[in-house]
Amino acid sequence: MKSSYILLLFLFIGGREPFPIVTEAVSALPMEVATTEESVAFITGFDEGDTTYYAKAREYFETRNIPVITHLFSLEEIVLWLNQNSNKQKRFDEIHIVSHGNPWLGMSLKTNKFGERTSVKTLGSALATGKIPKVRNTITACTKIIFHSCGLGENRALMQELKQVFTAEEAPKVYASSFFNIFGGKYAAHYLAKPYYGYYPTAESPGPRALSETFKASYPHVDIDWFTALKTRQEHRFGKAYSYKFNIPVDWEFTFDAGTEIPGFETREVLMDWLVENEAVAEALFQLGIPIEKYRWKSFVEGRILYVKGKTTVLCIMQPVMEVKDPSEYRTLHLNDTELYQIL
Repeated sequence: MKSSYILLLFLFIGGREPFPIVTEAVSALPMEVATTEESVAFITGFDEGDTTYYAKAREYFETRNIPVITHLFSLEEIVLWLNQNSNKQKRFDEIHIVSHGNPWLGMSLKTNKFGERTSVKTLGSALATGKIPKVRNTITACTKIIFHSCGLGENRALMQELKQVFTAEEAPKVYASSFFNIFGGKYAAHYLAKPYYGYYPTAESPGPRALSETFKASYPHVDIDWFTALKTRQEHRFGKAYSYKFNIPVDWEFTFDAGTEIPGFETREVLMDWLVENEAVAEALFQLGIPIEKYRWKSFVEGRILYVKGKTTVLCIMQPVMEVKDPSEYRTLHLNDTELYQIL
């Protein structure tokens, strides 16, 4: 129901008694409150050892006066926080999410507080079982969800699942790069680096000379001093390539009706031949895209269970992305630059 009021004006004219002038009824409509739009950054992990990725990311956003949230480590918690801290008067137009990640294993960001790291499989399961709450309608088609997670742009299937997490009545735009995100670099506070990959069985490196020849054969048209880059573990010269490595483990358990049915493997090659004949294993290795011979394989038996474990070391040669017209400058990071970001 609309309310109305009568405005009475009393005028004094020439000393006469005041007389009322009655105006027409005026509707008292509720005032519209303007919506403010803000940015927010979620730092979803903590540094271990001498790494500073998350600390430098926090510094980067703080220097840009963007509020930083550091105590939430899952999509579930992020959605709940957004629901509690946004409304018709305040919403977030840019939501930055920083998480370690790679094209093979997804992100270290968990699906929910006590869940697993985020991948197509785990996130799909979490969404199907309602373990991630619905986001409120303060997320609109104008909202930008920016993931700072290395290589995520290579995984469009996972980006699509992430978009679903943040979709209310309208779907936001989701941004992620195929490149590696570097925070706190020697020459830039935040830049992207193009990765080039090589592999070897963990603890069985053939050495930088042999590895450099492998890179040269894999990327014949790339102008990088592979040998120098492999021996350089951090950014040492402006715009020059350097290397980074990490391990990817894979584990399987096979249960047999009797211990006597478990096969024996005299050599690693026999074990690998047996693994590729298993459809589920072959499919998993195919999805990872890393040759089976690049893993160090081990197996052991407990009762009726055969355990098989593999581990590969991934070598990344990282080349900072420079400006096309001015190679002496690091590439400016614009979200609408489709050479840097995948957008869904």
